[in-house]
Amino acid sequence: MLGFLTLILVCQLAGEFITGALALPIPGPVLGMVFLFVILMLLGRVPAQLDQTANGLLRSMSLLFVPAGTGVILHFQLLGQALLPLGLALVVSTLATIAVTGLLMQWLGAGSADG
Repeated sequence: MLGFLTLILVCQLAGEFITGALALPIPGPVLGMVFLFVILMLLGRVPAQLDQTANGLLRSMSLLFVPAGTGVILHFQLLGQALLPLGLALVVSTLATIAVTGLLMQWLGAGSADG
């Protein structure tokens, strides 16, 4: 289990290092997940212990949101002052996401009907 936890963290560290060194606009952990995905594709399977380790991390995921929630409470007054632009950004980005997802699904569905 410790070896696979180390693998997960090394992938994240590599992602952080590369995005920092190359000033990429991608979060380091996302690039780390890509590295882990490539490793798993090369292996051709997910080792059982890696599955157990990842599930253990997922069960504890809610603890990782405590600092973010604390930050929201600490800056509640600042968020209240920017309520209109934040609310507008949330509504516009949600609608844009729904539209792009719908168009993409429509495009993918049309592509599969041709083949």
